[in-house]
Amino acid sequence: MHGLSAAQILLIWERGQGLSFGQKAMLLLMTAAGDERPEQLTRLSIGQRDSRLLALRTLTFGPRLEGLAKCPACEESVEISVNAPELCVETHGDESEDRFVSMDGYELHFRLPNGADLASLASDTGIAEARSHLLRRCLREATYQEKPISFEDLPDQTAAALSEQISQADPQADIQLALNCPHCSHEWQTPFDIVSFFWTELSSRALRVLHEVHALASAYGWSESEVLGLSPWRRQAYLELVTV
Repeated sequence: MHGLSAAQILLIWERGQGLSFGQKAMLLLMTAAGDERPEQLTRLSIGQRDSRLLALRTLTFGPRLEGLAKCPACEESVEISVNAPELCVETHGDESEDRFVSMDGYELHFRLPNGADLASLASDTGIAEARSHLLRRCLREATYQEKPISFEDLPDQTAAALSEQISQADPQADIQLALNCPHCSHEWQTPFDIVSFFWTELSSRALRVLHEVHALASAYGWSESEVLGLSPWRRQAYLELVTV
């Protein structure tokens, strides 16, 4: 795997317009996949997918991740600064294996959600609907007192317990950042989503690259491909000459 080039960043940004974040994640991975086939990537668990996205983001933008969060107590902005290795969770076992859980007479046979499951969600799907959709796709078989039942027959508390089992089995998919507000000393945890974080950075970089292309094309008459063919260092040197 290699970091994304300026040309790849522009292409991903363009193709990702209107896609859901699950689809954007697959677009990122497929661009950097090398010899891996798309069907191999879509079978990765969410944790495996996120681990690869974190590695790709590190290769593209470096190991330091910085952003802002809003304190839920005083609503002031709080800076987030973390190194990529701190977000990596050690996993045990094979995430691709089917799993079983027994609770209150229910026997559930399930697998972990994968990239294809998230990519199947529409961009405007609500949280509750998305959760139900994923659980339905991942539940292979359910029985109550040894009689087969459907997902719709599961009590809410059993479905919630299944969701919790999935989260525990794929911890890389549920990263929580511990934050402390310097303004009011409130402490809380907030989820970290590498897909939306990476996409926000990529979009910002894509717009910056477009401005660079515009400036150099206007000054020298170069095409977009010629500008993008320059190394970042040479492109920056030409930009400094243009703005002198």
